[in-house]
Amino acid sequence: MTDITEEEIESTFQRLTADAKRSGYNLNPDEEFTKELVESLLINGKRYGYWACPCRLADEVKEEDLDLICPCDYRDVDVEEFGACYCALYVDKEIASGEKEAKPIPDRRPEREERAQFKASSGKGVVQTELAYPVWRCRVCGYLCAREEPPGICPVCKAGKERFDRFM
Repeated sequence: MTDITEEEIESTFQRLTADAKRSGYNLNPDEEFTKELVESLLINGKRYGYWACPCRLADEVKEEDLDLICPCDYRDVDVEEFGACYCALYVDKEIASGEKEAKPIPDRRPEREERAQFKASSGKGVVQTELAYPVWRCRVCGYLCAREEPPGICPVCKAGKERFDRFM
């Protein structure tokens, strides 16, 4: 039993739903499932002080968990490739409309050792000569993101993938 109330869950669910729609995203249409995820986010918020993804083990140190604070760093690429993020809170249009179901997907988060090595190699005083991912720039609003491919839709201005240029 948690000290999270139904009112907290409902108000957070409503806020996330509105935020998702406003930003061009979709929450999982299974309201009961989604509210369980919302409750888990609220529990993690009270436990850690931040909304760690409820489907992953948090390191319990915010600086170590920045990549999995909801919405996590992996959401966009997971939704584009698999139709849902790892925990299936965020889904694509086909899943949101009921045309297809969310399926389990692989976890993109590197193991702790890999994260530590990356952090050590990109720390203060180290000049990084190569980027791990290309940087994409939205020609409409200037939004920048570093990933393999540009996002399907710009999270700022809602421009399509074709409106992105490789920046670096």
